[in-house]
Amino acid sequence: MTDPLMDMGAGRPYPQRSGRLPRQLGEVTAPWLTQLLQPRYPGVQVRALETVEVRNGHSTKLRARLTLNEAGVRAGLALNVCLKSNWSEGFESGDICELESRFYHLARGWADAPLPTTYFSDWDADGGGRGVVVMEDLGLAAGQFGHSTDQLGVDGVAKGLESLATLHGATWGNAQLQQQRWLPVSMANPVDSDGLLRMYNYILVNLRKPAYQQLLPRWMYDTPELFSHAFDEMAAFEREQVSPSCLIHGDSHQGNSFLRSNGQRIWLDWQLARRGRPWRDVAYFMLGALTVAERQADAQRLLQVYREKLISLGAEGVLGQDAAWEQLRRWPVWGMQTWMSNMDDWGQAGLPMVERFFAAAEDFDTIGLLTKGRTPRRRPILGQDARPLAPAYKHLLEQ
Repeated sequence: MTDPLMDMGAGRPYPQRSGRLPRQLGEVTAPWLTQLLQPRYPGVQVRALETVEVRNGHSTKLRARLTLNEAGVRAGLALNVCLKSNWSEGFESGDICELESRFYHLARGWADAPLPTTYFSDWDADGGGRGVVVMEDLGLAAGQFGHSTDQLGVDGVAKGLESLATLHGATWGNAQLQQQRWLPVSMANPVDSDGLLRMYNYILVNLRKPAYQQLLPRWMYDTPELFSHAFDEMAAFEREQVSPSCLIHGDSHQGNSFLRSNGQRIWLDWQLARRGRPWRDVAYFMLGALTVAERQADAQRLLQVYREKLISLGAEGVLGQDAAWEQLRRWPVWGMQTWMSNMDDWGQAGLPMVERFFAAAEDFDTIGLLTKGRTPRRRPILGQDARPLAPAYKHLLEQ
């Protein structure tokens, strides 16, 4: 189904590059970009780099307009690009920039995968987690960025699931995927398995909001340790699976996608790329993009749409409908913890998503399915050793 995957191990794709990737935005210049690109594009020169926009968050998105020499134009480089890295002036992003850079380098040969056009990626591989990606500037592309509040309707979700199936099919059951030692295994790494505990201070902020108090089930306040128990059981369940694995997005809500004007949905922000089973992506996208009523009426049929598309691409060993449904019933917990720890000023609206995932958990009996008759695997003190709140939010827990 796909070309053999290169095991990139711990090395760099262009070892001839000297020095480390920039740590400050001021170091991103035309001469630097020329030096960066030349190992892949011999003779290219970036004669000028004009900043169009800078967006800082967990990573930096630098939209830039380039002036290229003739060799750069012949090589097919775009004059408008987006550079992704971490130039956020002190915000530590861990290894997500290196992970995303490795992903795009790996995906260069996937001609049919629903991804943005990418021209270059590189990383330091020195333990610092630094990486950089040069890709098309979707801010100028025909189409629109997704948002958590978009109303796709059942047909729009069906098309999105087919896009995910195309993505998963690119590496479905590929034995060489196991050799990508840089690629975390879904729910078998601390970012995933300790996600709820790490982000619990942010969850506490939302738990105090009246709108959330009106929406959330009483057990979230009376027995919040049940949340941690269910999350641990979901993680353990995923680690126990033996069905075929593939490369998954890991954070596949519609806000991490772009809908081209031709109707193709492509997937962005690969900072949680994982090797795992596809149901994490399927549940996260489907349950977050459907209204509660749409999900209650059509989730089974939409799951079948996804399975049939994946099978049509040649995937073997795809779980049957009933077995896939049992997977789906457990995964609302992932969306529950993710959106409970979301701050709206990060760019996505959390409350509608919280409503959808908690309603799915209620309808699926997710918490009982995961925890009934099971002793908790650990008894953490919620909030202890959690990621400290950013300064802008600290006062919200002091009120």
